Amino acid sequence: MALSLVVVIPVKDDATALRRCLELLDAQTRRATEVVIVDNGSTDDSAAVARAHGARVVAEPRPGIPAAASTGYDAALTGTHGMDVIVRCDADSEPPADWLERIHTAFVDDPALQALTGQGDFTDIPRWRAATIGRLYLHSYYLTMGAALANHPLWGSNMAMRAGAWARVQHHVHREDPELHDDVDLSFCLGPTARIRYDRTLRVGVSGRSLRGGSLLRRRFVRAFRTLAVNWRDMPPWRRWETRVRDGARAPNVR
Repeated sequence: MALSLVVVIPVKDDATALRRCLELLDAQTRRATEVVIVDNGSTDDSAAVARAHGARVVAEPRPGIPAAASTGYDAALTGTHGMDVIVRCDADSEPPADWLERIHTAFVDDPALQALTGQGDFTDIPRWRAATIGRLYLHSYYLTMGAALANHPLWGSNMAMRAGAWARVQHHVHREDPELHDDVDLSFCLGPTARIRYDRTLRVGVSGRSLRGGSLLRRRFVRAFRTLAVNWRDMPPWRRWETRVRDGARAPNVR
């Protein structure tokens, strides 16, 4: 059974990285059915780069990745069915040639799977630093956010979900708040019993630029705490774990 794969990429003033990402998507062993680029108010030629690669460009003037990503997922629903797959990466993601093939296989092999996420390798910093940052940042992200969610958190640079999963939560995500981490917010909305798989072998290259400098790192942590506070008002962590245990959810697969 073949599923459609619609790749969504939010972008703002990142034409150079986007060009590289689209070149790598063009070289996939399984090509995307469509690539949707959400232009979040770019002043460079990001939209022109996207169109040159045959991508569909959707404009989202509201600032922030939560609005941009949600608009892209909404656009991806056009022409898809509940079992088809929305794939998400960032403009600076560098997927290997078998990335979409592996995502497709995961969803075909597990019809109950609602979302999938993976790991990243920082490509623009020294290898020894990249390994250290990967352990301290990405591994701690999955551990701490997993405890807060009572499920695996999605990571926006490398993730996918059923179109039906997005249709279920698209009116519940906090897309109007630009100071949230959109991927964590989406993970909260999918809920503690959603079947989400974290595959540590599903990897993409990513830029470490967002972790450079104290101000950028502090901003990420401030957004993380804000995302937790907003979603814990709806369901605090102890209720999330209670729901998970009570409903007998199967432990998410980890590879």
